[in-house]
Amino acid sequence: MRRSRERSCAANPDNFNRLLGVEYVDVSPELMSAHLPVAEKLLQPYGLVHGGVYAAVAETLASMGTAVAVHERGEGAVGMSNHTTFLRPVTKGTIHATARPRHRGRTTWVWDVECADDDGRVCAISRVTIAVRPMQAPG
Repeated sequence: MRRSRERSCAANPDNFNRLLGVEYVDVSPELMSAHLPVAEKLLQPYGLVHGGVYAAVAETLASMGTAVAVHERGEGAVGMSNHTTFLRPVTKGTIHATARPRHRGRTTWVWDVECADDDGRVCAISRVTIAVRPMQAPG
């Protein structure tokens, strides 16, 4: 994994990312990318990767990329909106997701995310808005 910053706000390996099988490649406020092996648990009844998987991966990358940028300021990143369009089905292989920020504001970041198949064909595109908020201690 290529990192441009320490991942002190990195995801717990036992959480949602592990459930999906997300494998990070690039982790930075400028570029987030990951691979996601297609597994039976990710398929909907017709044998296609469920649309929610694409949306979840898009929000995961956008949230993590924003969090890496704002963590040192004592802020966190949470999903605010996620618009995902499905372009072609994936039934096997690996999903390759890439996220790049379009807007880096004080209280919101907007990311464009593409998910492609093993042949490089774009299968889903997302526009994700992330809210930047002060972190609160658990309790």
